[in-house]
Amino acid sequence: MAVNYSAKEEADGHPSGGVGLSGGGAAGGGGGAVKTRKPDNTAFKQQRLPAWQPILTAGTVLPAFFIIGLIFIPIGIGIFVTSNNIREYEIDYTGTEPSSPCNKCLNVSWDSTPPCTCTIDFTLEHSFESNVFMYYGLSNFYQNHRRYVKSRDDSQLNGDNSSLLNPSKECEPYRTNEDKPIAPCGAIANSMFNDTLELYRIDNDTRIPIPLIKKGIAWWTDKNVKFRNPSGETNNLTALFQGTTKPVNWPKPVYMLDSEPDNNGFINEDFIVWMRTAALPTFRKLYRLIERKNNFQPTLQAGKYSLDITYNYPVHSFDGRKRMILSTISWMGGKNPFLGIAYITVGSICFFLGVVLLIIHHKYGNRNTSADIPN
Repeated sequence: MAVNYSAKEEADGHPSGGVGLSGGGAAGGGGGAVKTRKPDNTAFKQQRLPAWQPILTAGTVLPAFFIIGLIFIPIGIGIFVTSNNIREYEIDYTGTEPSSPCNKCLNVSWDSTPPCTCTIDFTLEHSFESNVFMYYGLSNFYQNHRRYVKSRDDSQLNGDNSSLLNPSKECEPYRTNEDKPIAPCGAIANSMFNDTLELYRIDNDTRIPIPLIKKGIAWWTDKNVKFRNPSGETNNLTALFQGTTKPVNWPKPVYMLDSEPDNNGFINEDFIVWMRTAALPTFRKLYRLIERKNNFQPTLQAGKYSLDITYNYPVHSFDGRKRMILSTISWMGGKNPFLGIAYITVGSICFFLGVVLLIIHHKYGNRNTSADIPN
């Protein structure tokens, strides 16, 4: 019995019309399904769906460029001016310069006893009128490293008792210490920022402490949803964290972060702020709030101030830097001129292109572009 099909079908590997059998017989006693590469005869597969294709003409393109320019430029100017009106003062207290008061603390270690302290005097040229936000800033610190970001146990941080005593393996090598589970585990918690900053105003050689508010610095969802202390028959955190040990670099356990029960343990706001990792190697995190007392006096008057620093956090080993930032905010947040500059740039480019295209259209648009076909 001979099998006959065309050479093209042999090359394609798919006979288009079935298998022809000599003698006119049918394979298997019946006709098989015909294989074909032709798409189904539907509007979608045959590309017969209705479509709309915009025709770009001078009457539509030129107004679009001018409208974008006229909208973006005023918005950019408003954002840029608002950003520049924000007061901000920054102090680098890393101590790499020999003349810096904190140079003596440059090579401090995590377990230095007693802790190294230094004081930096500075002067505010302008008053800070509204509420003031105190930040600490770090440079060359890569919190966005993949293994660093994963090195935590969210179930443990959410108060799960089983995860407290059996942390996730993602926390390695900061999962256990001396055969005890670490709480909180992981590299993020182990590297928590622990410098202490205190601010004083100098008035006639008298140091007046500035009240620094330590609550309200974390996101509400973090404080009330993502982070919770372990539950049990008692509210004593010492008993609830029994059987665990502190992170390797911490001087004291997590249940001694604060004396106030609603700001201690896993719900300590300094700890919560640190656990929200930064996207870039140079970042700032909110440290304290300075609230305005009344509407008749600025929050921080222009004058002399001093910053007392308990220098605990080592950054010199990885060429990092530490900063303290005082800043006010506006309706758009903190000081950031980039957004305003971006709006102004895009608006200016669009307006410029609109002018150029308008000149080109005015000069060449009326010409007859039809070509004469020679006989």
